[in-house]
Amino acid sequence: MHKLKKIGLAALVIGYLIAGANHFRAPLSYIKIIPPYFPHPAMLNLAAGFCELCFAVLLIFPKTRRLAACGIMLMLIAFVPVHVKMVQDAPFMLGTLKVTPFVAWIRLVVLQPLLILWAWWYTRMERV
Repeated sequence: MHKLKKIGLAALVIGYLIAGANHFRAPLSYIKIIPPYFPHPAMLNLAAGFCELCFAVLLIFPKTRRLAACGIMLMLIAFVPVHVKMVQDAPFMLGTLKVTPFVAWIRLVVLQPLLILWAWWYTRMERV
């Protein structure tokens, strides 16, 4: 299990580095899915990307790993309205990806909880 947890941590760090950078590389894809009742969607997108990058870096270090994992869990919970909007708006194109109602539902009820659980796994204070 120890080796699996190390591999999972590396994947989590790399995934959030890529996801965070993508907020700056392709901001319109993210701004498009922010619900209209949130003010300043461009600023929210940049903040989300910045947080994802910061949490990815903080995951690397054992002393900050728990804080980063908790931050990721809170961030993923904060993203739930975005996924609800995706369900409501489906089908639509998100860059080159066609988001069908099925894909939107899977993201909301399967992927988000799994990502939250994955981050939660690193809130335990054991050494990785």
